[in-house]
Amino acid sequence: MIDLKAARADPDGFRAAVARKGAAEAFDELLAADARWRELVPRVDDLRARQKTQGKPTAEQVEELKQVKEELKQLEEELAAAEAARDEALKQVPNPPHESVPDGDTEDDAEELRRVGDPPRLAEPKEHTELGRFEMERAAKLSGSRFGYIAGDTALVALALYRWALDRAVAEGFTPVLPPVLVREKAMYGTGFFPAEKNEYYEIGEDDLYLTGTSEVALAGLHMDEILEADDLPLHYTAFSTNFRREAGAAGRDTRGMFRVHQFNKVEMFAYTLPEASWEEFERILELEERNVQELGLPYRVVNIAVGDLSAAAAKRYDIEAWFPSQERYREITSCSNTTDFRREDRARPHTERNSRHRSLGARRARELPGRSAGRAQGVRRSGAGSTARLARSYHRCTAGCRSGRTGRS
Repeated sequence: MIDLKAARADPDGFRAAVARKGAAEAFDELLAADARWRELVPRVDDLRARQKTQGKPTAEQVEELKQVKEELKQLEEELAAAEAARDEALKQVPNPPHESVPDGDTEDDAEELRRVGDPPRLAEPKEHTELGRFEMERAAKLSGSRFGYIAGDTALVALALYRWALDRAVAEGFTPVLPPVLVREKAMYGTGFFPAEKNEYYEIGEDDLYLTGTSEVALAGLHMDEILEADDLPLHYTAFSTNFRREAGAAGRDTRGMFRVHQFNKVEMFAYTLPEASWEEFERILELEERNVQELGLPYRVVNIAVGDLSAAAAKRYDIEAWFPSQERYREITSCSNTTDFRREDRARPHTERNSRHRSLGARRARELPGRSAGRAQGVRRSGAGSTARLARSYHRCTAGCRSGRTGRS
């Protein structure tokens, strides 16, 4: 969620920024809900103070206290409703995009930053299904469409690539993690995937759990309800996991092979940083991604994703797109996002003089704490999470130039 205190201090600036993500109306509704909540707080506090008396109350005071109690009960109900409305409004407002993010609504509006390597010119480029063992029809009999087996030597190549990606991340100081893939709803809201992308995830209704579409959810929640020492930051994690997505909007798109499938494996990188260090960390992890792609010898380009194609949580995102010979175009294989302090409620808060007494997730009024200058931990996702990730799950097919979704799932 956005920093509400900072939004109050600069409503025009915030509104203009989130308007680029189509959320100006949602922001106005938030300010209205917040104003109502703030108007009720001092009235409730005043009534609570009037309930306190010194010594034995007189008959007149007893009658007055009864009236105060009745009025307080009503106002407390109104305050609870106002707080719930404000919290719900907060969920609808995305992270403001960085000023360097280009305008536009689709992947075609991304700004190309650079190209590295020359695309090969092949007489008869082959797709991955022609080169490896991908059992799509047999998987469809078992699980339905958009599932697949990876078998034989192809499976060994995939596993080797995941381990290769993990080894590269560990060598750069990232701690390896095998995370849970089932999480509670508050983790999905805390990381910004809900409510905007709720239809993309599988729910285990009987247990109130959700299958994650990326291990960044688990990594963002690794230090949930903890206070971290600022001197211990940054913290770096890399995770390997199986992930699940419904691909609700993919009908008719990338229907061949291991692209936009419902179940896929990948490696993620994630960093907890202080605010002043998050953008440097963001660029650093992009550099790590590029090193890996270069080591694999893939021609690629780096693009700055357009504002309309950003997630609710991302302030900025870089994609690395590799050349796919059979499609004669660049397609995404890695992604690197900075979520700034948008996810502060689901992750730990750094221990500083100004906020040492507060917990992050579950603190009643965490959103009223000091704003962006308070030294909160910031999440750099993929620059935070999922950077080497998509590379690891994509390389065994990119070189063949097969079809992929924008996220290149496998």
